[in-house]
Amino acid sequence: MVRLLALTCLSFIVTVAVISHSAQASEARLIETHGDWSAYMFEENGSKVCYMASKPKTAVGNYTSRGEIFALITHRPAEKTTDVFSYVTGYPYKDNSEVSIKVNGGTYKLFTQDQTAWAADVAADRALSKAIRAGSEMVVKGTSKRGTLTTDTYSLKGSGKAYQAISSKCGV
Repeated sequence: MVRLLALTCLSFIVTVAVISHSAQASEARLIETHGDWSAYMFEENGSKVCYMASKPKTAVGNYTSRGEIFALITHRPAEKTTDVFSYVTGYPYKDNSEVSIKVNGGTYKLFTQDQTAWAADVAADRALSKAIRAGSEMVVKGTSKRGTLTTDTYSLKGSGKAYQAISSKCGV
């Protein structure tokens, strides 16, 4: 009986969260795809949010299962933020760990929380975004909560045009 009550409460909370989210943000719409990167736009609280995303060409690590993996660059003009880089890794990161990204001979460090990694500040976001648009390959290394090292390799083909698409759509 207690378990049934708990499941009913959990179901109610999830339903309310989904309804609340739906009222605040529209579903992402594909703007266009260029090479290995796709550009998207959605509205959140009446303001445009534009982002570009890609999945790795290879994902290597000694793991049994892993969720979706994405690299993203996001513009939120209403919040006056552009070029925000985020990385969704498909597993919880090791606490207080860093992610290492190599692009065009440069190395970038990201901080982690749960399944996502971010650049430390605006300057780092802009530098990484610029390197992605100018590069041909990106290698991302991280460590899972269980201590598994992963190495994800991305093609950057089309990243420059996808960036132009999100910038144009969001008026950046």
